[in-house]
Parts: sequence; structure tokens; C-alpha cells
Amino acid sequence: MNRILSSLVAVFLAAAAFAPPASAGEAVAIFAGGCFWCMEPPYDKTEGVISTISGYTGGEVANPSYKQVSSGTTGHIEAVKIVYDPEKVSYEKLLYIFWRNIDPIRANAQFCDEGAQYRSAIFPQDEAQREAAEKSKAELEATGRFTRPIVTEILDAAPFYPAEDYHQDYYKKNPNRYAYYRWSCGRDARLEQIWGTEAGGLKEGT
Repeated sequence: MNRILSSLVAVFLAAAAFAPPASAGEAVAIFAGGCFWCMEPPYDKTEGVISTISGYTGGEVANPSYKQVSSGTTGHIEAVKIVYDPEKVSYEKLLYIFWRNIDPIRANAQFCDEGAQYRSAIFPQDEAQREAAEKSKAELEATGRFTRPIVTEILDAAPFYPAEDYHQDYYKKNPNRYAYYRWSCGRDARLEQIWGTEAGGLKEGT
């Protein structure tokens, strides 16, 4: 009986993870750009973004913990779920911000964090988002900015599981620790190296 109940709970959690935004007029974007702490700030300051949630997606285990994901054994990727108002900000603008907050030529890692759970990826929620994501990647490749291939993946939408509470808004709750982590990881230095004045890094983490 307990096994059956556990299975039902897992099915419910998976369904809930796929659930669309509760409010009409809202849309969802999901991006993976390495440490999810660092992917919240650039979107939180973007007009039209309603909320950001750090979490895990793309894996095989329902409702995984940070410990499980960080072990690299569940197939999940650290990601951020962005709820936004498409009347105020376009998905294309969110993609522009995404690219300029990652190192798109680094495979199975981002900055100082290594492992497939930190790789960069886009998870389109519908066909329109997929087309926009593929177009933005192709346009970036066509610029000739990079001498190595862009390895950022465009993957099918998968259940998204919010990370533990202490991960949410980490840069606000722990500004000093966040700033030190971001600096010691070399994130802003690398972003500036890649993107120059287009860099999306927030040097003060606010």
C-alpha cells in the first residue's frame, strides 16, 4: 500500500511540475546557466519578469534534493524558472539575457562549477519558444564571435522541481557570501571576456 501511495505521489509531483502558470496572461521560460543563484539576479531586475525560482529539471528522479543533483547521478540540471508577462517582455529578450549570462562554449560546466548538472541549456515550453531559441542560437553562431562550437543545448521541456528554500533568492539573503562566490568563481571576469559591454554579469550581485 505504501509503495502504491508513493507512486501516486510521484505521479502527482511530476504533473504539478509540468503545470502551466496559474494566472492568465503569464508565461514561463526555463534556462540553465550553471549555478542557479547567479541566474536569478539578471531576470529579477528585468521589467516584465514576475518571479524567478531556482530548481532542477531534465532528470529522471522525482522531486530531487540538492545533494542528489549535485552528485551528478540524477540527470538533472540546475535551472531557473522565470514567470513573466509577455506583454511587457518578450521571450526573445529573455533569450538575449540568457546568452549574455553564460559561457556558451563550455561543455558540462559553467565557470568554476564542473559537471553535467551545471551545463547550459534552454528548455522551450512550446513550439514558438523552441523556434525562437533555435533562431537565437543560429544567429549567435553566425556572428563568428566564437572560435569554438556553441555547446548550449536546446532540450525538451521536462518536470521542474523547485530547489530547497535556502537556495531561493540566495543573492538577497546572503549578499556577502554570494558576492564572494561569484567573484571566486570568475563568473563576471569570464562574462566580460566573452561579451564585453554586453556582459550580463552583476558585479555586486544586486
